[in-house]
Amino acid sequence: MAIDQTLLETLNKRRAAALLGGGQDKIDARHKKGLMTARDRLAALFDAGTFQEFGQQVQHGCTNFGMEKKVLPSDGVVCGTGFINGTPAAAYAQDFTVGGGALGSRHAEKICDAMDYALKSGIPVIGINDSGGARIQEGVAALSGYGNIFYRNVQLSGVVPQITIVAGPCIGGAAYSPALTDFLIMVKGQATMAITGPSAIKAVTGQDVTMEEIGSATANATISGNVHFVVDNDQQAIELSKQLLAYLPSNNLADPPRQNVPLPTERDESFNEIIPAAGNIPLDMQAVIKRIADNGEFLEVHAGFARNVIVGFCRIGGIVSGIIANQPMVKAGTLDIDASDKAARFIRFCNIFNIPIVNLVDVPGFLPGVPQEHGGIIRHGAKMLFAYAAATVPKITLIARKAYGGAYLAMCSKDLGADLVFAWPTAEIAVMGAEGAVSTLFKKEIDTAADPAAKRAELVKEYREKFSTPYEAASRGFVTDVIDPAETRKVLALALRTTLSKRESRPPKKHGNIPL
Repeated sequence: MAIDQTLLETLNKRRAAALLGGGQDKIDARHKKGLMTARDRLAALFDAGTFQEFGQQVQHGCTNFGMEKKVLPSDGVVCGTGFINGTPAAAYAQDFTVGGGALGSRHAEKICDAMDYALKSGIPVIGINDSGGARIQEGVAALSGYGNIFYRNVQLSGVVPQITIVAGPCIGGAAYSPALTDFLIMVKGQATMAITGPSAIKAVTGQDVTMEEIGSATANATISGNVHFVVDNDQQAIELSKQLLAYLPSNNLADPPRQNVPLPTERDESFNEIIPAAGNIPLDMQAVIKRIADNGEFLEVHAGFARNVIVGFCRIGGIVSGIIANQPMVKAGTLDIDASDKAARFIRFCNIFNIPIVNLVDVPGFLPGVPQEHGGIIRHGAKMLFAYAAATVPKITLIARKAYGGAYLAMCSKDLGADLVFAWPTAEIAVMGAEGAVSTLFKKEIDTAADPAAKRAELVKEYREKFSTPYEAASRGFVTDVIDPAETRKVLALALRTTLSKRESRPPKKHGNIPL
């Protein structure tokens, strides 16, 4: 007996209706604006033919305000699993063509089902937010939906990577789910993210502001630091999420994807060419990263925020590595409140997902000033100390030039748990710079000298040669080896290979109390 064809016809009609979302006219309108639909985005994200949808036929159950008469295809969100460049992942995309993508209880349940599946399966989750917010007609049930998503964001945190693409409106409580994920990608010009809108701000403060000022991609990426990446369109957001996933393991029990390539063995004399002759001329650390990374490829994270520290991913000799580097081109490479937060969060992410950390040091200290002190630089700087000391992944430090005071420790000295510490001959490791130290230690001698300037220069030279050279630190075992800059890439690649089998346990506890 053959199946009743009317059953298949009904199924096909229902599927076709779901695939149309809010209707062909709304789909066409989005395409005319250069915007993707929810299904377009997931089709671009997953390998062709691998997407398996969850809950396509789910419908809301709201009967308030005439909602019982409204059909919302797939309840305004498309969820499922598939393969991204051959690796399994889960994803959801809110459908703005269906009721503005507003979140109701069943909409939230679908997202939670996908997240629960990802947790059990140990696979990454990519969320694409494009929603007008909570479905007002459902009242507290919609708020409960957000709460359930937030709860799962926290359960998944530290188990599987979570990436959010903010591709449209993300206002109010909706913004907290992206904030709880590991990486946020925001589409410039079409996406907004904020807790309150301009009208609410004016009602409380009397200040006239625009949504662009408070919730644009640029504001979130450069001022508040909420967003890690900014892109120009949906397709770029999808491609960037794929690029990011290529550096990450599927879960916290797996290793990041390594490439089987030969160890670098050749010297790179260009390292010596990029090191300025004078200590008061800044070293561009981006140039250093480009030379140590395989093929010069480096995926910078949080590029627009706290630019005095650089963080991101690369491969060195085929080994995925997290890079944390001072950037002397910005604020002389000092550590401040935002830089400390940025670095600490990245350290903790790398530690969760078994990614070795390579630290590139050229730091004159913490940024001085009343705003920094009143803003809590002690507390924020302590986050870096905590993150490094708590991390058990391989930690390799290269001291390029300045490494002064507490900032020397904060950039993962041997005392903070660095497994290997290398230094260039240009490294200066001391409590403070030679100029400051001499002014403190020899003030009377300088003031009473026949030629104070000449005496000062003489003492600075002596202090630097005796106390600031890397050989002093190496003689005490604080530096593993002083290396020729031309050998940096091969030294780091070999160090990464030898530390991959590292095993380090800590006292049993729920978790430490990081100074938030």
